[in-house]
Amino acid sequence: MSPASFLVVPQWQGSGSSRAMRLIDGAEAIRGDLPTTATHSVAVPAAAGEALGTGVLRYSSLTLVRELAEAELAVLEAPIVTIGGDCAADLASVQHAVASHPAGSVAVVWFDAHGDLNSVSTSPSGAFHGMVVRALLGDGPDGLAATGPARLHHEQLVLAGTRALDDGESAFVDRIGIRVVGPDGFADPQTLVAAVEATGASGVYLHIDLDVLDPAAVDGIGFPEPFGVSPEQLSDAIRALRARFELVGAAITEFAPESPEAAGRDLPVILRVLGALTGPLRDVG
Repeated sequence: MSPASFLVVPQWQGSGSSRAMRLIDGAEAIRGDLPTTATHSVAVPAAAGEALGTGVLRYSSLTLVRELAEAELAVLEAPIVTIGGDCAADLASVQHAVASHPAGSVAVVWFDAHGDLNSVSTSPSGAFHGMVVRALLGDGPDGLAATGPARLHHEQLVLAGTRALDDGESAFVDRIGIRVVGPDGFADPQTLVAAVEATGASGVYLHIDLDVLDPAAVDGIGFPEPFGVSPEQLSDAIRALRARFELVGAAITEFAPESPEAAGRDLPVILRVLGALTGPLRDVG
């Protein structure tokens, strides 16, 4: 692997899945294959936390994890690869990467079957993992929403592999013009490269929710959606982006295996994705 720091954030409180606690096991399973000297972790509280009138379930624990992660990020060498946990496990990581670079120079590519673009008022569940991107754009409760130089502009966002949007999310995407590259766009990795080039960015942050993959490729996900991308397509897209842009950070999230044996079956695919993020680049088309 190329030089990178790893931050393990086994956060489960953002999830709305009945198997949320399995996200802890998923993060720990991936941790077992990371270089020990380059890996740090956040001590996620055991308590579920309270909404405190925000409309976000487990809000108090989510804000605490964000603060703890922020402290770790400040002392780690970039690029930092965050291992979740739910999709909000890298909330602080994205904000840190955006704030650490000149305004407009970082594009966030959100590899996810879902948009994660609900607001408190449109969320059907109150689970924060469906509101993370909206918070990165500055819309969310205090302590979670990005502010100042950490706030992501919608023109710097690309949704990749997205194929399941709630009605409120679809309306938001259409209204403000967020770039979306669906699974069909992965046939040629340069399609995604072109989408990021259109943002004007020189660096990329790559958030990878494993449900971007087709359910046939990986079992340990809480919200599978059909017609996803293959591990080969995802890995090729990652390498193409790394070949064209500076990788300023990344994350792998939402691994929730049913058992240690099930985790072992999925890990080869996950490690392949991790290798695309951190391994030496080969020629890409």
